[in-house]
Amino acid sequence: MATASREAVKQSVLGYSDVHPFSKVDITDRASVQELLKTLLDPLEPHFSPNKARIRVPGGTAVRFDNTAAEIEGTCRPLWALSSLLAGGGEYHGTKWWVEGLKAGTDPENPEYWGDPRDNDQRMVDMCPLGFTLAAAPVFWDSLSEKEKGNVERWLGNSINEKVMPNTNWLWFRVFANLGLKKNGGKYSQEKIEQDIIHLNSFFRGEGWSNDGPEGVWQQDYYSGSFAIQFLQLLYAKLAEKDDPAKAAEFKKRAQDYALDFIHYFDEEGRAVPFGRSVGYRFAMAGFWGACAYADIELPAPLTWGIVKGLLLRNFRWWQTQEQIWSPTGTLTIGYCFPNMYMAENYNSPQSPMWACLAFICLAAPQDHPFWTSTEELYPTHLIPKVKALKHPGHIISYLGGHRLLLSSGQACSYPMKGTHAKYGGFAYSSAYGYSVPTGCFTLEQFALASQLGLSDDGGEFWKTRRLCQEAIIETHEDLPVLKSIWKPYPDVAIKTYLIPPVETTPNWHLRVHKIEAGREVMTADGAFAIYNERVPDGRYLDLYDPKKCEGTMPKIIGNYDLNTPEGYSPGAIGAFAVSRGAVGIVALEADTLRTAMHVNADPNSNLVESRTIIPTLLHTLKKGETAWYLTAIYAKPLKENVSPSTYLDGWDTKPAIPSWLMTDISSN
Repeated sequence: MATASREAVKQSVLGYSDVHPFSKVDITDRASVQELLKTLLDPLEPHFSPNKARIRVPGGTAVRFDNTAAEIEGTCRPLWALSSLLAGGGEYHGTKWWVEGLKAGTDPENPEYWGDPRDNDQRMVDMCPLGFTLAAAPVFWDSLSEKEKGNVERWLGNSINEKVMPNTNWLWFRVFANLGLKKNGGKYSQEKIEQDIIHLNSFFRGEGWSNDGPEGVWQQDYYSGSFAIQFLQLLYAKLAEKDDPAKAAEFKKRAQDYALDFIHYFDEEGRAVPFGRSVGYRFAMAGFWGACAYADIELPAPLTWGIVKGLLLRNFRWWQTQEQIWSPTGTLTIGYCFPNMYMAENYNSPQSPMWACLAFICLAAPQDHPFWTSTEELYPTHLIPKVKALKHPGHIISYLGGHRLLLSSGQACSYPMKGTHAKYGGFAYSSAYGYSVPTGCFTLEQFALASQLGLSDDGGEFWKTRRLCQEAIIETHEDLPVLKSIWKPYPDVAIKTYLIPPVETTPNWHLRVHKIEAGREVMTADGAFAIYNERVPDGRYLDLYDPKKCEGTMPKIIGNYDLNTPEGYSPGAIGAFAVSRGAVGIVALEADTLRTAMHVNADPNSNLVESRTIIPTLLHTLKKGETAWYLTAIYAKPLKENVSPSTYLDGWDTKPAIPSWLMTDISSN
């Protein structure tokens, strides 16, 4: 029976020039978003196990937990979307697949049983969308026999309540496991719900922001917002508003405060700024906005439902333009704008990207909610500051220059993570350019130090960058916020870094200033943003800049560390730039600079947004005992609709001024 039905399943295959159905939906209203959602669920059908308890999509790569838990992700994560659709009165022909999967997965006698959770088990994560599904979509619980309800109670509630959990956002997952059972009259632990929320509240830092962990950890990335904490606070506020009105009101108030900061992480085109871990969850980055509608918060001025609607729908539309994010069978892949294992976390299975489905929580808001009835509005550029300091995450956001520029200091992942220095320790992040991660640990090509300062004490084989800060604060100088950090890549090398946002007179430039006290001889490499390294029309590497084509590099791309070929380098005071999809560049502003400008031809697939990139970079070597000030100016003018390529370098010749307070600091030291 199962075999026959599986043979009847039609599997979609994306060929050379095929476009995924996701990219064909004209996103305008609630019905179109429902249609968009179904383009994610439909390709999963042939990837179900025979009893529907597991989903295995193309990929075949391993994670730090067992494959069964990885395949549970495949079943449970799409429930974020399916349950939201059902909660809002929608229908899906494949709902029965997930109902059958729930029955089989929680049945200890079924060969596809999901397995008993252990301490700190990955299964706990996916109990969260399952718990929400039980609470929001009654068809699941109502489809169970008494025995099957007992199986769900045992697997979902009793098991997680008896186990140790990480001291992070994971505690919300146990809240929702219990909440799903509570909503249906099942066996649950009110004590655990209350204890966990009390502990989660200890992560709260003020003005809407929560840390993803206890005191001593500074990690406020998308898990603080759309991926977990803010998102789940709002879902709890909706589901528990009658039983727990005080907490519901508090969580809505936090969302109001947070929204006024979080809007700065998106740009006019709908892109979010990639920052931190797990950005491979893609459109989940915008899920907070739909959760605001589901919880029906009162929006703080100047936000309106038309603005919020636009933030979410434009994000969906931007992802529609990213046609390389799909597997051949139409499922999401590990990566960002294309499949990419270099950026993947050790917990990213081929099924993990379906956490993106939480962005469809907007569909749980009723059809007559003002989120749906309001006319979509443009990004409110004219209503919010062009430069803003966000003290809790340690960020300064700038709207100048045609993209969302995020300057960052202080955050760090609390445990060893691949590429952690790039995901949290970079100086600047952009909605247009994305960050770069290392592909290996040998030479600058592999380290790909975009928006980072690297130091090497072995002649350029291994490079150390900023990962941990001894101090990171936001100061104000001449009415402009400035980030200052103190960090030590080596025990005897101390660095003070200032990050200064753009100003109106030079909107495409920001400043990065380092005071380096070298207790050993070190090479330094100061990198700009990474940019697309393909020429029109044949896709080969960029040539020397041609002003007629408005494309190319200055100096010429030769090879890393090759300072003997004159065409491959220029003096640091002249700098280096590259023009393709926009322009980026770097120049040394310190007097009589000894730094040299060149291009790092970064390893392919090191960047999240573009698969082939180069990084304009300044090189220098400091002797042991030497102290130096680097005054680095970073240029960025991205590709944008209605911006002519002939204007990409318009601001290049007008270098930013060095602030007087900084010159005083330098002279006094």
